[in-house]
Amino acid sequence: MIRFEHTEHLLLLLLIPVLALLFRSVLRWKKSTIKKIGDERLVKQLIYGFSPRRYLARFIIVLLSFSCIIIAAANLQSATRTQEINRRGIDVMIALDVSRSMLAEDIKPSRLEKSRQFISKLMNKLENDRVGLVIFAGRAYMQMPLSSDHTAAGLYVSNAGPDAVPTQGTVIGDALQVCNSGFNAKDKKYKAVVLITDGEDHDEEAVKTAKQLAQNGVVIQTVGVGTTQGSPILNPITAESKRDLHGNIIISRLNEQELIDIAHEGSGIYQQLNDIETVVDKITEQFAGMEQKTIRDNRLLNYRSFFQWFLVLAFAGLAGELFISEKKKTP
Repeated sequence: MIRFEHTEHLLLLLLIPVLALLFRSVLRWKKSTIKKIGDERLVKQLIYGFSPRRYLARFIIVLLSFSCIIIAAANLQSATRTQEINRRGIDVMIALDVSRSMLAEDIKPSRLEKSRQFISKLMNKLENDRVGLVIFAGRAYMQMPLSSDHTAAGLYVSNAGPDAVPTQGTVIGDALQVCNSGFNAKDKKYKAVVLITDGEDHDEEAVKTAKQLAQNGVVIQTVGVGTTQGSPILNPITAESKRDLHGNIIISRLNEQELIDIAHEGSGIYQQLNDIETVVDKITEQFAGMEQKTIRDNRLLNYRSFFQWFLVLAFAGLAGELFISEKKKTP
């Protein structure tokens, strides 16, 4: 496995084409200056000893050396050893509602953004557990299967939104079924679902599905996002409120009762997402009380760094550039 330890330093490579353009501008300036001085043939005779090729070669060497220094700062590495680590934990599937109603701003900055912040905090507390992600609106999709790579899960969460699901609506029952498909069917415990939604469900089977999952050993925790007073749904492009067929502004409200019923049938608890820390602590407390299983994880422990080789190339190039004269040999 090859990686860069500090990928942010690679952004400095964007300076390479900028420096090349500046060098080209300098060459054009020199040519125009020669023409302005006087007779072009006479000026060329006066600077006959100057070698444009050597001048270009010096610039290329400096540019390559600069690139090597940037790569050295990013620290190219290769994995040399892995070790299987055993730890105790559970499998957690996170089901995130990404329907357009989650764009409502009755909680700031929006229901969807607050849900993302909540998931990020929650995953930080689930370091010993495997985490998967399901997103849903009019249909549910497995975004990431169960994994110990919480960093990858965070990337999926940050990109989750209404545009990721082509069919609008809210089908909680479908989302629960997809979550269940992500678990090991042989396990009759160690499984949990965190359902995050405003509860505006158009699926009457959601509560029945929750009961079926509970019979299969899945604990369902529900998190309600929004307020019972509700809020208009803003179009992110036009910033106008969504309206029904009669031209009335649609108000999206948190449907707490359905989420309470789902949590009850799923042997979990319901919480409204007001204070993120409080909700995270309550859920992790519930998970800590569940029976844990052994989770095996192959982790890369040692990396070999190659930054020193790039530094050697850089310094060799810069040192060699000093010995390249811009004067050409004349008879």
